[in-house]
Amino acid sequence: MKQTEIGYTKSKNSSQLIVKRLFDIVFSLSVLLVLSPLFLILAILIIKEDGRPVFFKQLRSGKGDISFEMYKFRSMKIKQTSEGKSKGRIYDWENGVPDDFVFKTGSIENPNITKIGKFIRKYSLDELPQFINVLKGNMSVIGPRPEIIQITKCYSPEQKLRLAVKPGITGWAQVNGRSDMVHAKKIRHDLYYVENFNLWLDLKILFKTISQVLVGKGSV
Repeated sequence: MKQTEIGYTKSKNSSQLIVKRLFDIVFSLSVLLVLSPLFLILAILIIKEDGRPVFFKQLRSGKGDISFEMYKFRSMKIKQTSEGKSKGRIYDWENGVPDDFVFKTGSIENPNITKIGKFIRKYSLDELPQFINVLKGNMSVIGPRPEIIQITKCYSPEQKLRLAVKPGITGWAQVNGRSDMVHAKKIRHDLYYVENFNLWLDLKILFKTISQVLVGKGSV
């Protein structure tokens, strides 16, 4: 796909994008209402174990490389020990993110992860607050996962094409790989979604995601 085609979704799939946005609003609102008791329980457990805040907020790159604040349930301790504490890595690639790069989020056995944090990470419950992002419009239910800004600033022109659509809670890469997927493969899956977006593909991703969550498979 040529870089000039980055805005193809507006002309080629405008009607489907309208339906997609309506689905995002209805689905995210329904999830937030139905799961509000679960949200309350998780919030209480997080506060009881390690105090406030309940949510972890981080800037991510959105559609058109516009940054936004993404929400998660907090799974790391407020006061972290030096053992297992993540050190801020500097990403300074000049010709795009290397194909063999794998983003490490840290082991589930990291001593800085809370007890409730281990549980919510295993079943991807820490991602649930992102339905607030979907309702706000800076994310979609389905789309490439939002990347951290430190990495997207190093994207090559081809890699930037994954930013042509809204990032999602789950996507084509997530239902077709593991959390240790190399960057080249993830980009290939994301660009496949950008090029082939349609509502049927979104439904397929949604149903595959639900089945994976039920068996406790982690996200990419």
